[in-house]
Amino acid sequence: MTYDVEKSDDQWRAELSPDRYAVLRHSSTEIPWTGSLLHVDTAGVFTCGGCGQHLFTSAQKFDSGCGWPSFDACAPGTIIERPDNSLERKRTEILCAKCGGHLGHVFHDGPTSTGLRYCVNSLAVDFNEAKV
Repeated sequence: MTYDVEKSDDQWRAELSPDRYAVLRHSSTEIPWTGSLLHVDTAGVFTCGGCGQHLFTSAQKFDSGCGWPSFDACAPGTIIERPDNSLERKRTEILCAKCGGHLGHVFHDGPTSTGLRYCVNSLAVDFNEAKV
């Protein structure tokens, strides 16, 4: 698959911190309850940590109790879903549609009307607080 933002592995490694590189480029997962964006409740936008694409808003964020930031929807066309059977169970991985960075997984157990829970690594996204 090709993306609007294409970089070599060496370029990604040079531009991202080691932890962020592991998550975005090699599908690593941060330890639950440790992410810097887990308890962010102010108004703003969550963007891809690799390319800056708008992914989620604070209005879509909710406390799922799972240990990672969770959202019930994403900005249209910004996320690609693909099957993930890496833990010997079926899950759906979510990737940034612009750069292919691994964000986390989406589950169909969300509490809102969408029924979705986008479970996202804090290391995979940045938060831009809304200007008042």
